[in-house]
Amino acid sequence: MTERMRINVTGIVQGVGFRPFIFNLARSLGLKGYVLNSSEGVVIDIEGDNVSNFVDRMQTNLPPLSEIKSLKAEQLQPVGYIDFVIKESLTKKGRFTLISPDVSVCPDCLSELFNPKDRRYQYPFINCTNCGPRYTIIQDIPYDRPKTTMAKFTMCVTCSVEYHDPTNRRFHAQPNACPECGPSITFVKRNGEILFEKKEAMESAIIALKDGAIVAIKGLGGFHLCCDAMNDKAVKRLREKKRKSNKPFALMAADTDTIKTFCAVSEPDEKALKSKESPILLMPKLPQSGISDAVSPNNNYIGAMLPYTPMHNLLFFSPVATQSFSIPNFNALVMTSGNLSEEPIVIDNNEAVERLSDIADYFLLHNRDIYMRVDDSVVRNFKDKARMIRRARGYVPAPIDLNWEMPEVLACGGELKNTLCLTKDRYAIMSQHIGDME
Repeated sequence: MTERMRINVTGIVQGVGFRPFIFNLARSLGLKGYVLNSSEGVVIDIEGDNVSNFVDRMQTNLPPLSEIKSLKAEQLQPVGYIDFVIKESLTKKGRFTLISPDVSVCPDCLSELFNPKDRRYQYPFINCTNCGPRYTIIQDIPYDRPKTTMAKFTMCVTCSVEYHDPTNRRFHAQPNACPECGPSITFVKRNGEILFEKKEAMESAIIALKDGAIVAIKGLGGFHLCCDAMNDKAVKRLREKKRKSNKPFALMAADTDTIKTFCAVSEPDEKALKSKESPILLMPKLPQSGISDAVSPNNNYIGAMLPYTPMHNLLFFSPVATQSFSIPNFNALVMTSGNLSEEPIVIDNNEAVERLSDIADYFLLHNRDIYMRVDDSVVRNFKDKARMIRRARGYVPAPIDLNWEMPEVLACGGELKNTLCLTKDRYAIMSQHIGDME
């Protein structure tokens, strides 16, 4: 018997491949209607003979990054839809929807990144519905490309075909791009003069780091100040220029096997390192590892993470000196926040050249704007359970479900190590680490 149902879904259902999932599920069951993003979540209007089966399967076979918080269904009279489509997003007053955190690059995109036959071979901004920037590029809701910092990049014909193909991994992937139509990188001097672009920019950055230079690198949520962690002179120079006293530097290593040469890595540690959040993990330091003592002086721990963007992976595995993707260019790189002491992390290219030129010898820039400033998250496992030291990239703005309705409250946090928190409905939504307010 034909029935019709309108379903309102809230949760992390925008920017995570939820609409494409609904589209394909509905068509596989021969159902008609539409799905769209709204300012509150996702709206599904569906009719046919398998609606109940659709609702069951929708909740049990979710895309990996999505999370349903509530589902409200309303029975309606059938209207005779002739197809199932993805409609344009709907904006309403009183807008509130949960947004996905940024997600580390997925295995499928990594495979394409290093496949010479792929059209995105060595492209630093490869992404799909399962990975890539989300929170750091979203300017408004509902989550659609025109409301992100990708709006200025018009998709080429090939990318557009992928975007509209229900069988493609990039079906409705809002940041979808390629070397022909997407963001690009440049390698510049400290005075802002462009030296190299695209592939040559990456190669030049790798060579500069190997020669002991300090390079300011624009990442996902801000800049990093980077140098070779095995180069004692470079690390000491960075510490002196950043005036960081004895505070430890974070490291990024080629893989977990490399991290195990300078840290004691437990099974929960390794799981956290390889997670989609890809945080900095605090782990016990091992002696005589080859890592400069200036990385973490007078400290028994080192904070380390794995490459979490395509650009980071290219720094380690783009074949410049080794001529092999299997041999990393570096064992580990210092990846400390790109800011002056006690200031927020820099996110703008011009500001970076202006404020960090006394520290960095060179800059590896890109032209995809960062809308939301986000530092790396810091986690420590204690008794095999993750303890959050700094909740930021990869975790924010995922909500904390309080399981009861709350009045809307804004908590502005303390003056030092500041973080905000907003309650809405049944959720507490914490901001990323902001830092000292003075």
